[in-house]
Amino acid sequence: MSLPDLVPIAHEPGYRTDRVGRYAEGQFYAGIHGAHRDDDHASDPDRERIRWYAYLHLFDAEGRHRRSDISLVATAPYLRGELGDQAEAHVEGLLDQLPDRQYGDIAIQLFRVVQDGVTFGLIDESDAERGDRAELYPDRLGFTEPWDGLYST
Repeated sequence: MSLPDLVPIAHEPGYRTDRVGRYAEGQFYAGIHGAHRDDDHASDPDRERIRWYAYLHLFDAEGRHRRSDISLVATAPYLRGELGDQAEAHVEGLLDQLPDRQYGDIAIQLFRVVQDGVTFGLIDESDAERGDRAELYPDRLGFTEPWDGLYST
């Protein structure tokens, strides 16, 4: 089986895909995640260069990427306390703008957006060793056969 045109992503309340669903104009995927810039390959044992982003990806009803709203929340080892509260408030504010929002499973096409030197997207990472695979960035969630929407980390 090859990579499907639409990659399902299951809604899992309380887990890493708890902010996915549909709204009046299509589908959405929102989250908060830390990442290094794509060109930052230096060791960071104290996590001092982790950049935390709140983001909202919007897709049409057929799963085509329409746009992304990505905001740098902080550069910090961990997103806790006031910084964590700010990130949560930001992503909730983005979600509150979606009319008729309902959480649930989605199915989207591959997409890629680079913001602030960090790649966001659902990217084909198929290879001979691991087979057909789509990876969600920066979350690092891998989607594979049987294409049921569940991910591996």
